[in-house]
Parts: sequence; C-alpha cells; structure tokens
Amino acid sequence: MEDIVTIYWKVSGSENSYTEQEATAADLAIAEAAKLLQNEETVAFPTETVYGLGADATSSAAVGRIFLAKGRPSDNPLIVHIASREQLAGLVAPQSLTSEHYQLMEAFWPGSLTIVLPVALGSISPLVTAGLSTVGIRIPDHPIALRLLREAGCPVAAPSANSSGRPSPTLASHVMEDLDGRIGGLVDGGATGVGVESTVIQIVESELHILRPGGVTLEQLQSVLPSTYIHESQQQSLLEKEAPRAPGMKYTHYAPQGHLHIVQGEDEEKVIAWIQRDIDAAKLRGMSTGILTFEEHSSKYQADCVIACGSLSQPETIAQELYASLRRFDEEGIRYIIAEACPEKGIGLAIMNRLLKAAGHRLIRV
Repeated sequence: MEDIVTIYWKVSGSENSYTEQEATAADLAIAEAAKLLQNEETVAFPTETVYGLGADATSSAAVGRIFLAKGRPSDNPLIVHIASREQLAGLVAPQSLTSEHYQLMEAFWPGSLTIVLPVALGSISPLVTAGLSTVGIRIPDHPIALRLLREAGCPVAAPSANSSGRPSPTLASHVMEDLDGRIGGLVDGGATGVGVESTVIQIVESELHILRPGGVTLEQLQSVLPSTYIHESQQQSLLEKEAPRAPGMKYTHYAPQGHLHIVQGEDEEKVIAWIQRDIDAAKLRGMSTGILTFEEHSSKYQADCVIACGSLSQPETIAQELYASLRRFDEEGIRYIIAEACPEKGIGLAIMNRLLKAAGHRLIRV
C-alpha cells in the first residue's frame, strides 16, 4: 500500500493528574482522532490489553483499511469495541442476550472479556464478521479508549495494532515499528496493562465456550457462572475449512522472526538442563541464540540473549512483558529461540496459548 502520514498524539491515561494544559491537549487529541474514525480512517489506540487498530465498524471502506494496513487474512473476524451497553441494542439480534450474558457483562465490562453474539442484520460491515452470523463485542477498560469511543460515536472494530502475525503491541513504539505510514493516526497512552488480548467466549445451548483465553481467566468465569459448564479451549483442527469464530483461532500469531520452540516438563532442573544443551548445540551450528525464561531461572542460562519475562510467582507480569520480550529477540537479531513453558492455570492459560501460536505449536516435553 502507498505510505500515508500517520498522525501521532501523546495522551496521558491518568486524567486525575492532568494539568490544565495537558487536559486541553488530551481533549484536542481525542477529538482529532475521533474525527479520523468518523471520516473512515484508521486510528491505533491503547486498551487495557494491547493497542488496537480501530475503524468504524459500520463502514466496509474503513474496515477494509484495517486489513490492508495489517496484511490480515479476510476470513479472520474482528472484535467490535463499544463505550456502553446501550450500544448493544443496535448491534446484536433481538432477544439474543441471556441472563448469563448479563451476569458476565456486570462482572467484566468494562474489561478484558469479548462476548460473541448473534449480529443484527445490516448493523455492521460484513468484513467485521468474516461472513459469520455472529460478532464479538467488548467494552475496554481504559480511559483513553473509552473517551475515543464516546467521541467517535460509532462501534469501532479493532484488532491488535500490529502487522499480521507479529507480536501484539503493548507500547506505542511497537505500533509505529509495524504500522507507521500505513494507518491514519496513533494515540500514545503509554504501556498497556494486562499485556495479552481479551478472553473471547460464546454461550451455546447454555454452555460457555472459551474461544480464546485471555485477560479474564477460566477461574474468574467459573466464579460468576458456577453452574454453567465451561469448555476451556477450541482447537483449530475443527476450523480448517471454515472461518474462525474468533480472532487468534486459525493463523500463526505473535511470532518473532527467529525460530521459536517451547520446552515443557514437570522437573524444573531437567527442563533447564535440556534447554541449555539445545542452546549450546545451536551455538555450535553458528546460530544466534535466545532464551525466554523467568526471573527465577534467568541466572541459570547462557545464551546470546536471555530474557527474564516476568516472575512465576506473579504470572500477570509474564503476560505484561510477553510481547515486548518476543519483539526484543528481533531487535537483538536472534534467530534460534527457546521458551520455557509456564503453568497453564489462571492467566498462564492465555500466556501458553500465545506462546504456542508464536512457536507454530512446536512444543517439546521433557
């Protein structure tokens, strides 16, 4: 695509600490960014999960610019972001909301939960749904995102603001690295919080299906709907010949440029020893080497680049640092990477989902 001038705004997310000058600058930035959305342009903005690349969900011309900028496959549906529950009335099919839906919205909206619902005919561009009869919707829990959505006054389709397949952006600099000159604007609100995308769920015949694990954990869902049967994860083998029901279900995502595989095992010392032997062998082959590990283990490794991605004692820090860590291997020119697996409980389920996608499901058990 032909390069365009990407407009950049720096906005603090801490409205309570604004000076008068900062408040005026923030108001102007949000108004200008909202105007771009109203004019069918694309705008990247922070959410509590990752940066999203937004466009008016009702306009196929606008949504098409998302796919063009990202190089995203057209059969990969987009999540629609709204500012309030009142907007649901025009987006989803009448009588499609159940008591379980309302319980989930009450507990997790605004927040990192996307709910897949039957779409109201003609309410949004068919590009958003990839031709499906459903749409994923959420209310983000970020002051800048909410202000922008309210100002724009339209539902905003917004996948992660990165080139398709690359690690998702948790900083504005990540967005610029991938999409500068390809999008209309970027609102820089600093680092995101959760670090991985929203959990995507769908309720089918009174059972809840987790289509993509994310910022809301299985345990949190169970606490709100204790009597509802929850299917933990959907495997892509069921979807090879159809459009995925949610983002992140079909294609390799989040991948660094180097070869990445994951090592998993019950015996911590055995895992560490296996990884180091494999890294040493890669060095002998003349490869630049990297290890993605945790604060507790980083001193036990030797490689060209050892990254401690958060702490096992605080798994939320692993999620917060995951994508930036994967991008750092690219910055260091690392071409052979081994990642340690983390426990698949709580937010760890989402972390491992993203790592497996990034590694093309190359997992070694020792």
